[in-house]
Amino acid sequence: MALKPNEQDLLDRVASGLGIGGTWEPSTSGATLDVHDPATGAVIKSIADATVEDAVRALDAAVDAQAEWAATSSRERSNILRRAFDLLMERKEEFALLMSMEMGKPIAEARGEVVYGGEFLRWFSEEAVRVPGDYRQNPEGTGTMIVSQMPVGPCYFITPWNFPLAMATRKIAPALAAGCTVVIKPAALTPLTTIFFAQLLEEAGLPAGVVNVVATSKSSAQSSALLSDPRLRKLSFTGSTPVGVKLLQAAAQNVLRTSMELGGNAPFVVFEDADLDKAVEGAMLAKFRNIGQACTAANRIIVHESVADEFARRVGEKVAAMTIGRGADEGNDIGALVEEKAVTNTARLVADAVETGATIVTGGEVVDGPGHFFQPTVIDHISPQAAIMREEIFGPVLGIIRFSTEEEAVEIANNTEYGLVSYVFTENIGRGHRMIEKLETGMMGLNTGLVSNAAAPFGGVKQSGIGREGGFEGIHEFLSSKYTLLPRS
Repeated sequence: MALKPNEQDLLDRVASGLGIGGTWEPSTSGATLDVHDPATGAVIKSIADATVEDAVRALDAAVDAQAEWAATSSRERSNILRRAFDLLMERKEEFALLMSMEMGKPIAEARGEVVYGGEFLRWFSEEAVRVPGDYRQNPEGTGTMIVSQMPVGPCYFITPWNFPLAMATRKIAPALAAGCTVVIKPAALTPLTTIFFAQLLEEAGLPAGVVNVVATSKSSAQSSALLSDPRLRKLSFTGSTPVGVKLLQAAAQNVLRTSMELGGNAPFVVFEDADLDKAVEGAMLAKFRNIGQACTAANRIIVHESVADEFARRVGEKVAAMTIGRGADEGNDIGALVEEKAVTNTARLVADAVETGATIVTGGEVVDGPGHFFQPTVIDHISPQAAIMREEIFGPVLGIIRFSTEEEAVEIANNTEYGLVSYVFTENIGRGHRMIEKLETGMMGLNTGLVSNAAAPFGGVKQSGIGREGGFEGIHEFLSSKYTLLPRS
């Protein structure tokens, strides 16, 4: 399918080079990587494929810019972030369209991501001028203790393909607010949005070398080179737990500061006293947002046996009515999965669930034709032995498992190595408070299917990660406390 004129015009305005030290240049090898529209499989743009040498040059630029950027007043850093926010809001439609083309998500959801991603720019523009310090007498009365906050230094960011704008702004905004420079490696599947955003930062007045973009098909080699470089001081990664573990091991050699937002296997618990209208709407939002390709997606729908039949019927009707099509075209509820491998994995998990005793309420099939589509699906009577109970689905599949007691629900919910987010629906406030205490997750939605907010700390426990992004906590991931003793004369 040919691109529409406005789509081609937008793609032509996205830089095709590597962003290093304020210029956009080809790879030193001359190599390129192709970016595809997952709805058609067609190549929509070819961009420079960075070599290890290119990545080191990007770090050179970040190191060269670090001292001057750290010395830039917090007000000026704040102003640049605020200008970036205003520009992003002006170009909301462009960024939404670009994301839909390269990632596949429905255009309406892409617009929502622009708003969400933009909020990190606005929030950290405000936090930049509010970094706290401390000045107090020591307990002995012999001097004054001064605690100040210093930027950690050059950072390396590795972002995923599923939220190509929000994952970039969620990392870049607090780093810039704190006075840190950046080398960012966007996912090879969806690099265009990050490149376009870096161009916007330049327009907002960001000095050359403060943010450098090196997309590559050789992620492991690039990351190994940068993580072994003693000039790098911080790593932030969003992606799978197995990759995160390897990166942590590599980061240990130089004792890097790390922030890791890793895998999830979110429980969505519906108690017998839940408002089913709220629960159904919450499940649709928590499960099918981004075509189910989110670490926060509700993965295990744990429903009390007394309301499970009605819950399954209601979500089945809603899911069956969802429209499937190219995300960049208006009106579609479910877009293409990012690549064929995602379709194959989703089909495998559905087949395994059926083999272990589950029943398909609706959907369950690969969609024929071009692109990487899978029908939005509801599966009931999931067995505890099903692979879908242990693995992230990362596809449009809602699986229901039933429980009879509160204790059983908690046991099922916590029976995973992950602990990113949980969702609980109950009208009993006491039970809601018990779930806050008992569920082993870094975040929880109580009677809501959406928890993410730039003003809140995003992150998990167990093998879902280290550190927090967003909120007051977010900027401190990029600051080091320095204590000074001033003796009393």
